[in-house]
Amino acid sequence: MITYSIKNTFVACLLCGSIVAALTSCSDFLDEQVPQATLTQDEVKNPEYIDNVLISAYAGLLSIEDMNSSFSLWNYDTRSDDAYVGGSDFSDGEPFHILEKSSGIMTTDWPYNDIWNRFYKYLSRISLSLDMLAVADQENTTIQQRTAEMKFLRAYGHFQLKRLFKKIPFVNKLNMEEEDYNNLSNTEYTNDEGWQQIINDLEDAYAVLPVEQIEKGRPTKAACAAFLAKVYLYKAYRQDDANSNQVTGINEADLQKVIEYTNPSIYTGYGLENDLHNNFRPEEQYENGKESLWAIQYSRNDGTVYGNLNFSYRLIVPCIPKVHDSGCDFYKPSINLVNAYRTTSDGLPIFDNAPAADYAVGSTQTVDPRLFVTVGVPETPYMFNTNFMMSRTNTWSRSGGTYGYFVSLKQNVDPALTDSYLFVCDNQWASSMNRVVFRYADVLLMRAEAMAQTGKTADAIVLVNQVRDRAAGMAKNSIVANYPNKYGVHFAIGKYNGSYSKEEAMKIIKMERRLELAMESERFFDLVRWGDAATVINRFYSSESEKMEFLKDSKFTSNKNEYLPVPFEQLAASNGHYTQNCGQW
Repeated sequence: MITYSIKNTFVACLLCGSIVAALTSCSDFLDEQVPQATLTQDEVKNPEYIDNVLISAYAGLLSIEDMNSSFSLWNYDTRSDDAYVGGSDFSDGEPFHILEKSSGIMTTDWPYNDIWNRFYKYLSRISLSLDMLAVADQENTTIQQRTAEMKFLRAYGHFQLKRLFKKIPFVNKLNMEEEDYNNLSNTEYTNDEGWQQIINDLEDAYAVLPVEQIEKGRPTKAACAAFLAKVYLYKAYRQDDANSNQVTGINEADLQKVIEYTNPSIYTGYGLENDLHNNFRPEEQYENGKESLWAIQYSRNDGTVYGNLNFSYRLIVPCIPKVHDSGCDFYKPSINLVNAYRTTSDGLPIFDNAPAADYAVGSTQTVDPRLFVTVGVPETPYMFNTNFMMSRTNTWSRSGGTYGYFVSLKQNVDPALTDSYLFVCDNQWASSMNRVVFRYADVLLMRAEAMAQTGKTADAIVLVNQVRDRAAGMAKNSIVANYPNKYGVHFAIGKYNGSYSKEEAMKIIKMERRLELAMESERFFDLVRWGDAATVINRFYSSESEKMEFLKDSKFTSNKNEYLPVPFEQLAASNGHYTQNCGQW
């Protein structure tokens, strides 16, 4: 594990019940490019000292984000049909509630400028690192590898920004001066060319990165391959009409690249955990397991005040009296998501003609076991600890039921681990649990998608069934295996058999991505990538608003709400170099 030595110094802006806007100026972006220590020119060229500079870039993954602007983008996945924003009421995190309704969004709303600034501050540290690496010995293998790592990290920053804002300026040149920054344009590249800039960094990195890293926080060749596959998959669904966010075509050459970078030979030593929950546990024996390709490394007991803890998820903790009294209860799983885990008698998802009644523990309806690893459902134990039985009471809904009684599990930690892996810091909760960015199940599903889109539907279904095999095994061997006996739930999960058309295979894969990756901040971005966002989310508003009052009058506007607006502060300071996204913001 890399122990990040930069102390976490950010100030949280979002408090339970109130918002404090803290917008940083454009000059802060340049201010970030100040070395964290003094090195002579000779020292900085020496591989022995180069990590003294690079550690600041890695540390930015922890110290620059915060609970309002998580680099995981969970805040922005609440636009999907998987989750509600949650909190105490509509005024608690109001800009995010406006965002989940897709109406009333303003270019001046503080979250958009905040996440924009934070990612560019992070990118500025990487630019400084690459500038210093460029003057070192280019024949030295350590210098080559560290350069590859920085390009991987730069790709991560640009990738997250592009998923959020579409039109972004790229910080991808060496030795940029203030004038260079002032003249950056967010339309220098077309949408397709923008994805290619990220790919260029990753392909450079892939050629150099080692198969294994001693320090787990550093990216490996397999991590880079998974990242390349993901970016090529986004690039494949072309959205190059400047006046639209519609998918205008699906590029087969890009899909072939996805297949290339998901080749099983690249992932020797990786595989699926027996229990999905193992990917979301803080104990050392579970972190960086065989399914984790690259994870943000958090730590405890490292000599800092709180340890380098995961503060990005602290708003998601429920408000359990005398346990999580300060829990904020955000990122609430939706009724729609819970119902998606219902299965037919054959153990397959129910795509159409779903039962009229919503799923509840005690019903005869069969479900996929992954439901109970993903969502805390009333009448089952919170974080699998029977001392904390969930119920449809205000204990499990800080809003009094406004946002329902379901709780997200993948980001939370068993309260029994308080003071060992879970800590209260400044009256808010944080844990040392890693955040897995790329995991092997996603690789299998990306490969399945590319194969289905290129006509190899039988091969695609085999890959889907690999993921479902793990889920089926969880009915007998997982942390929820005893739920049928203890809580009266009924598991049923089966394989897909027979032949399927491309359209049928894609329908299967889209559902499988939802079930497997739910509450991991992928759903909304998948919907946009496929061109399904308006249809799916408006259907969600229509059905869900009958049960959730706050969603009434919500409407997702096609060719607008797929992306955030470029923040007003950035447009105003760009001297005309930035262009707003389509949609009449």
